[in-house]
Parts: sequence; C-alpha cells; structure tokens
Amino acid sequence: MKDQGRSPRKRTGGRRRPNHKKKKHELGNETTETQVGEQRLKVVDARGNTQKIRAVSTDVASVADGADTTEATIENVVENPSNPNYARRNIITKGAIVDTSEGQARVTSRPGQDGQVNAVLVE
Repeated sequence: MKDQGRSPRKRTGGRRRPNHKKKKHELGNETTETQVGEQRLKVVDARGNTQKIRAVSTDVASVADGADTTEATIENVVENPSNPNYARRNIITKGAIVDTSEGQARVTSRPGQDGQVNAVLVE
C-alpha cells in the first residue's frame, strides 16, 4: 500500500522535498486502543460512504477450536507482541494472547478496525 507517499530519497541517495502537505484522505487517525472491559463500540465514518465500527472496550471474544466456535469472556491480556506495555495496560490488538473462559487464545481480528474479537485457542 502507498499510504505514506513516495520515499524522501532518490535512487541516487539525494533528498526529495515534499511538494505538498498531506491531503485529508492521506491523514491517519489515532489508534483505537481496545481495552478489556464492558463492551463499548464507536461508529466512525470511513472513506467511500462507509462506516467502521471500533471496539473501544470489550469483554467478549469468538474463540475457535478447530471446527467449533464459542463465545467466551475475556479476563485479561497475557502477552502482546506488538507492544509489551499493552499487556500491562490490558490493550487488545491483533496477535495479542488473551485469557478467556475457554483458555488462552490468540487474537486474529483487529478490534480497533472491525469492532469484534475473533481468536484461536493456543495449545
């Protein structure tokens, strides 16, 4: 994806100066740090007349175990490879390992982007 624009360096190593500031559609948003707690969702306008549902906090996860999928309650975040501080602050991101009522599970969805937590049991 080309979200960040072109490289500030030329092939020769020389520097390219930006010819314009970021346009509205090139701007990023602040991350939604989904926390463990009572489920709170936020609807955000997205590009192209669509909407995104962001999970501000949640305590429910769809946990898959082979062919079976069950709804489990999230107790806390055990480990978060994206940021070690996220585990201490109970922030759920994709790849985070959470303690659920079904056992430990790895998050496979992006709760800050699609508003739900899907996870796979870790043996």
